[in-house]
Amino acid sequence: MSSESQIPIAAKVAPRRFARSLAAFYATTFGMTGVHLPFFTVWLKAIGIDAAWIGIITAAPPVTRFTVLPLVTAAAERRQMLRGAIIATGFATALGFAVIGTQHQPLVLLAVYALTCCVWTPMVPLTDAYALRGVRQFGLSYGPLRLWGSAAFAVCALISGFLLRYVAEVDLIWIITAVTVLGALVGLTLRPLGRPVATVAHVAGAPRLLRNPTFLAIIVSSALIQGSHGAYYIFASIAWQQAGFSGLTIAVLWVLGVIAEIVLFAASPRFTLPSAVLVMIAAASAVARWAITAQDPPLAVLAVVQLGHGLSFGLTQVGIMGLMVHHVPVHVMARAQGYLTACGGIVASTTAIVSGMVYARFGLGVYDMMAAMAATGGFVMWLARKRLTHHPQSAASGG
Repeated sequence: MSSESQIPIAAKVAPRRFARSLAAFYATTFGMTGVHLPFFTVWLKAIGIDAAWIGIITAAPPVTRFTVLPLVTAAAERRQMLRGAIIATGFATALGFAVIGTQHQPLVLLAVYALTCCVWTPMVPLTDAYALRGVRQFGLSYGPLRLWGSAAFAVCALISGFLLRYVAEVDLIWIITAVTVLGALVGLTLRPLGRPVATVAHVAGAPRLLRNPTFLAIIVSSALIQGSHGAYYIFASIAWQQAGFSGLTIAVLWVLGVIAEIVLFAASPRFTLPSAVLVMIAAASAVARWAITAQDPPLAVLAVVQLGHGLSFGLTQVGIMGLMVHHVPVHVMARAQGYLTACGGIVASTTAIVSGMVYARFGLGVYDMMAAMAATGGFVMWLARKRLTHHPQSAASGG
């Protein structure tokens, strides 16, 4: 192996340029989510959509994750067009949200939102696949790149909460649209990556992903633990608003969780535990978080509990991405990300619909259901821990 002093200057510059452009795109992509996640349901409520319809409408993104999304990621991988697909879906998403802002009837909103989600939901798995290819190509760490998305989420959520003092709730959709347009423009700066060499073994490995218990354990565990955040994403802002919290307080509560997530992503290169163990710790943290949230704790306790987002979400993401890097060859990474997100979509869509009904009847009792989901996800990872620790890349190679 050549020493660092022998590496050409261009070889040193390329990783930095890749990292900067990817960090900026993660920032705009999750910055939009920082407005959408806390306040899209508030906008729906402000224009007169009831809780049951909110649950149905917000089920659209996870439904597209297991229907349209795998087709998009597979097509992008077959055509070696990860970057092009990211750019195209970015501009299509911006157009979609602009149209959503003009609609106010539940059925029409559901239809337009669902169509928009067909191009919006593939963006993150496409970006993660692009990121993991770059991580391997340039020898980088995923966490420090991904943290910029979390940082932008926090900033945009805070700004949106502050703007609620001056902007009517019915106009929140235009803030979401503006950030989406910015993200589409930033996507143009993403650096092209070299095409991976496709061999017969690699091509054959793609359909075998879903027949391998190792890979299935990864995606099922991720779906259950991350899916346990469903009620939080959909109804937390509404519940906090009903509790009398201001828009800024709601934004701060969201941001506390994201700050913990940022710290965890920044520290992740120093983690020495196996990725499977990290996921099990994350599952246990999620169980504790939702069990406490279900008790309607006072604001001070709720603020502390929100810091658990770093473990319940952030540590799950780091652990799952670590497992993907070590158990899935780069040549089928986009397809694997599509399957991962599709499995999450099946769980999340079901959770969104059921959560709407449970919340309407039991209120915060919906978090008890979330705790049970997280516990199940941790148990799946525990069952697969030995295989995941000792058999790298078995998921695509057949084990």
